[in-house]
Amino acid sequence: MLATKRYGQGDAAVVALDRVSVELAAGRFTAIMGPSGSGKSTLMHCLAGLDELTSGEVWLGDAQLGELSDRALTRLRRDRVGFVFQAFNLIPTLTAYENMTLPMELARRAPDKEWLAEVVKVVGLGDRLGHRPSELSGGQQQRVAVARALASRPDVIFADEPTGNLDSTSGGAVLGFLRHAVDALGQTIVMVTHDAVAAAYADSVLFLADGRVVDELHSPTADSVLDRMKRLGS
Repeated sequence: MLATKRYGQGDAAVVALDRVSVELAAGRFTAIMGPSGSGKSTLMHCLAGLDELTSGEVWLGDAQLGELSDRALTRLRRDRVGFVFQAFNLIPTLTAYENMTLPMELARRAPDKEWLAEVVKVVGLGDRLGHRPSELSGGQQQRVAVARALASRPDVIFADEPTGNLDSTSGGAVLGFLRHAVDALGQTIVMVTHDAVAAAYADSVLFLADGRVVDELHSPTADSVLDRMKRLGS
């Protein structure tokens, strides 16, 4: 079924997603790009169960998100979905380790120690686990956020402009960790970005314009992404 998201009513209505149909493969890194107002963030929010469609369906594995109660949807987001945002969203009074394991603490579930050790190794934070966010650089804080998303072994991680607050070196390191999580850990990642260099880390790029998927690029490079974006008038 084609998915539509509309805000407002009547003449004031704004169609953010216009009969969109996408299928995101497990174990892959997908980037979503498009001009401002194209619907890319709305699409991610609907895929992640953070916003409801006006019509259509969103499936995460065997779960149809629109059929879940608020409690079941909250549980699904906690147990099966990871999030990485532009703002790191770390708890300032907790250590890096405590921030990483917070979702499992809230779920009253013990972390898988072997998996968590692998995640800490992947993000390179073994010597920073006892530090609070104020004692970490921006790049290190975002790596904690990535580790937090990975720690519970979710079905999919949604990343919304994850390098937007970082310099190019720190941003490249975070993107490298996301890429490694797919290649070495089998993670599924969906990332919204406006950055062609960031999109080049993905396996494929979906391009949105006016609420519709208008193009797709496999095995992207920064140059090929920029070329497609230019065609869209971005």
